[in-house]
Amino acid sequence: MYFSLLGVGLGLLLFLAYLGVPILPMLVIVGIGIAIWYFSGTGTKAGSLWKKENAKDQRNTIPRIQFTDIGGQERAKKELMEALDFLIQQDKMQAYGIQPLKGILLTGPPGTGKTLMAKAAAHYSDAVFLTASGSEFVEMYVGVGANRVRQLFTQARNTAKKQKKNRAVIFIDEIDVIGAKREGSQHKEYDQTLNQLLTEMDGIKKNDIAVFVIAATNRKDLLDAALTRPGRFDRHISVDLPDKEGRAHILSLHMKKRPIHENVNVNKIAQETYGFSGASLASVVNEAAIYAMRSESKDIRDQHFAQAVDKVLMGEQTDRSTSLEDKKRVAIHELGHALVAELLEPNTVAQVVLTPRGQALGYVRHHPKDDRYLHTKEQLEKQVMICLAGTAAEEVWYDNRSTGAKNDYEQAIQLCKTMIDTGLTSLGIIDMTLLSTDQLSKEVSRILDKLYQQTIQMTKKHHSFFRDCLNTLLVEERLDGDQFRKLLMQQLVS
Repeated sequence: MYFSLLGVGLGLLLFLAYLGVPILPMLVIVGIGIAIWYFSGTGTKAGSLWKKENAKDQRNTIPRIQFTDIGGQERAKKELMEALDFLIQQDKMQAYGIQPLKGILLTGPPGTGKTLMAKAAAHYSDAVFLTASGSEFVEMYVGVGANRVRQLFTQARNTAKKQKKNRAVIFIDEIDVIGAKREGSQHKEYDQTLNQLLTEMDGIKKNDIAVFVIAATNRKDLLDAALTRPGRFDRHISVDLPDKEGRAHILSLHMKKRPIHENVNVNKIAQETYGFSGASLASVVNEAAIYAMRSESKDIRDQHFAQAVDKVLMGEQTDRSTSLEDKKRVAIHELGHALVAELLEPNTVAQVVLTPRGQALGYVRHHPKDDRYLHTKEQLEKQVMICLAGTAAEEVWYDNRSTGAKNDYEQAIQLCKTMIDTGLTSLGIIDMTLLSTDQLSKEVSRILDKLYQQTIQMTKKHHSFFRDCLNTLLVEERLDGDQFRKLLMQQLVS
């Protein structure tokens, strides 16, 4: 059909050229028309391609994943299931005069399980499930995104009818791409796409199929107020990083059907992975299995998990070779971090490693005793001292410093700014934006100087510890927390 139309068009152009009619302007107009026809989503080739590829992704329209398959998000799951009960138990909802919810917004850091939550929601509500990313609606031609929104909602209703369901769940990831705040400077295409989404969610066109929208974003602050108001996204559910119990649950789920050694302590791994997302924990288990396979071990052991945690945190081990003198300096630096951390916060050092990994020539891995969400001034000062301890150890041992502490300084400065911003310094409660650069710099320097001197004094008291521990670390290149504490205890007793 397309080739027939093309032949007719070329024949017409040749005939007009024979008659002396200028055809160049016509060619330009026809070219623009073909481009719009090709890239628009109104049943053209590109639109059909988008629908076909979307259809491929929607073959299993009711996901098999359940809420029990998701770990570490008990509060979020409970809140989401309650919202879905309003969708399922419509008779009970009407008896109480409860208005049906239109949508739920899932917010939180990357990798925390927002997509899994949406799939489980579709399974829980026995609804067909369609998914799309915000970037799929973005095109350079006006009207394409809005049409694709219409197609998505139409496809959801048609799929539900075919499967004899009376509800559908649409999951839109990266909603901030099309739902960002409209401040007059955005492209018209984004506005039309957002307006169409708002119209579909309002349900202006009555339909027997209830369409429930679940959206996810890492940046809730970027969304337009018209999208986040009640009646559009009625509930905002925070999907946060898991706590210790949640991490243990997630690890246990991923360890199923894997040959895990009986001595592996899931709670210990959970304690050492503070701040890890669900995706990071899945990667830890997978990397541990890879390390076990490399070593031809029959099962996955503690050392494989320790290596996996290091890799997820720091990157792959590198082949960079350093001179013996540089290696000694790195060892002193890392022992300084570990010493001060153990003295200030006992039993928090997990490993001291001298092997280069990622961009680091060596590193100390810490694990807090408990997950901490609020910090006192004393706790923040301890963290600053731990950051400065590597440089302090170098200065005590070598009477000079090196360039290896750049990242330590950045972390220490950020902690100082946090103290200033939260009113924990001599400046008192203050808006940081009212401080000049000079004032901020002076206060940060005052805090750092004071804490650095305390760190120097603490390090000097244990000068002999570095001598006793240095050779062991240089030979073994790795000390686990228990080994390190044993060496420290021997020095303290003597």
